[in-house]
Amino acid sequence: MRAEARPQAPFGRRPCEVADSRASGGYHIFTLIDSEGPAPAPGQFYMLAAAPEWGGEGGRPYLPRAISYARVAENLTGGLRLDFLIDEVGPGTSRLARMEPGDSCHLTGPFGSRFSLPRELNPEAAGAILVGGGIGIAPMAVLRRELVDRGIPSRSLLGFRDQAHSGGVDELFGCDSTRLAFEDGSSGHKGYVTDLLLQLLEGDDASSAAVYSCGPPAMLEAVRQICLQREIPVELALESPMACGYGACFGCAVPKADGGYLRLCIDGPVVRGEEIATAMAGEPSVG
Repeated sequence: MRAEARPQAPFGRRPCEVADSRASGGYHIFTLIDSEGPAPAPGQFYMLAAAPEWGGEGGRPYLPRAISYARVAENLTGGLRLDFLIDEVGPGTSRLARMEPGDSCHLTGPFGSRFSLPRELNPEAAGAILVGGGIGIAPMAVLRRELVDRGIPSRSLLGFRDQAHSGGVDELFGCDSTRLAFEDGSSGHKGYVTDLLLQLLEGDDASSAAVYSCGPPAMLEAVRQICLQREIPVELALESPMACGYGACFGCAVPKADGGYLRLCIDGPVVRGEEIATAMAGEPSVG
């Protein structure tokens, strides 16, 4: 059991004003003002649908999109400022990226489970290792800020295809204790972010490590296998297509290691590495 309860989402969707929207290194960051919901916990997510044009020509996009938040702060005039980092991969995320300040966005949440603290994950943990890939850096940025606020040391390892798809790094992470990997070798380490994880674990005492990760399914499965083989506790924030966020549609079910299924929207999206049969079960979002 995790020591801290997850914030509960108010029932039903609510309109939120778009306060800012901007490009960021191949991705897009937009800010919503949520005047009604509770502050989310690291690892949680929201269901979002842009009010204008949603369900337009051809009925697409129809379902809301499950998006992890990247940053939260108190709004000066009340409520919360929620930042989201997205990649335009389909009609839903493209419509969200086209939102402008003053537009309305339908929001439901926060949903899902939160990350455990390092000592909850591993009683011998001396700190945390955060492994993020692509837009999966967003939950890692949120967790990193909580660890900093609690005085818990952490190191961040971030991986991208190339410079054109590395948005949000400077704004969400800065440079302290952050190492970068690019598959094309344009900067930092040439190769996968899991190469950096292996290098770090070779120099560390595995018994004092606690690993957290979010990114593409193949990357998450590689991180899971690295940690399981070394008996290192690991939590993964998984992605899967979702329709409701309340566990009713079973669209986000992933196989458990001991049989049966987890519904990521209510049993996750944060799961222990040993709880699931494979992190590859989460299909890429339809956008």
